[in-house]
Amino acid sequence: MSEQRRALITGISGQDGSFLAEFLLHKNYEVFGLVRRTSISSLERLEGIEEQVTLLPGDLLDASSLLSALERARPHEVYNLAAQSFVPTSWSEPVSTAEVTALGVTRLLEAVRHACPEARFYQASTSEMFGQAPAPQSEDTPFHPRSPYGVAKVYAHWATINQRESYDCFAVSGILFNHESERRGQEFVTRKISRGVARISLGLQDKLVLGNLEARRDWGFAGDYVRAMWLMLQQDEPLDLVIATGKTHSVGEFCERAFGEVDLDWREHVETSPRYRRPAEVDLLVGDASRARELLGWRPQLSFEDLVRRMVTWDVHRAHRDLAQSQAAAPDFSP
Repeated sequence: MSEQRRALITGISGQDGSFLAEFLLHKNYEVFGLVRRTSISSLERLEGIEEQVTLLPGDLLDASSLLSALERARPHEVYNLAAQSFVPTSWSEPVSTAEVTALGVTRLLEAVRHACPEARFYQASTSEMFGQAPAPQSEDTPFHPRSPYGVAKVYAHWATINQRESYDCFAVSGILFNHESERRGQEFVTRKISRGVARISLGLQDKLVLGNLEARRDWGFAGDYVRAMWLMLQQDEPLDLVIATGKTHSVGEFCERAFGEVDLDWREHVETSPRYRRPAEVDLLVGDASRARELLGWRPQLSFEDLVRRMVTWDVHRAHRDLAQSQAAAPDFSP
């Protein structure tokens, strides 16, 4: 009988980490998740599988904690999904973004080299590394990041390549374009839209204030993208690959589709404010994932339209539930 595969996921409490944990459990992996002590109480995305994963304390800022977690898990595969990943925050906190998103990867790579050098390593790179590079963007497109977050991710990307070339290890970066779901953080624009649509449809708010409605992104479903992460670590040779749908939509189009799910005209409810615009805008990101299609056999399964519907349906259901709970908890002043 072959040994059960073990995987360690940093950022397991996030959107991608929770989907990846579910995916690996279905493949009979023993799953370990690295969590900061301050994040142990915020594990709602792991609801339903929390008893099936082993959570280990650790922090990308603390090299000794990474070594301890790796020695405990003895993983065959390491997925680094942890980062300060909200682009606007990277302008207000550029140094901490660099510490976690850039240098944190170097700490983790070194910990893997010392604790489990045979483990295969996946680094979560991002389309934000391309920034203003000409579209469509592929593995051959030069990086031109336009945010401290994008700059930090470029460092992490090249640190992973350098580790692979220096120590002949299996380390790869998946350059993932925007991937969303109902588990996306509420600060991200897609979730801000779907949640705003739900609240507006129930009369809980009237307006949704956004930034650049013309910005265009290549949006896919996070559940599809974690499958690509796993496939990348199953190959004979380590390769960095772009993962994307190859289709692009504007923020305004996302709004139109989302409000349409509840039969509302988005133009009556969406306003813009310069405070939500980036200091350096990224106008167009669209990926060329032809190599991933050829080498991995990977294709996105959920369409843009179904993704938006899924997110709005979830947030409408949640808004109904929260409203019912608040009304039930309200004091009754009737005579």
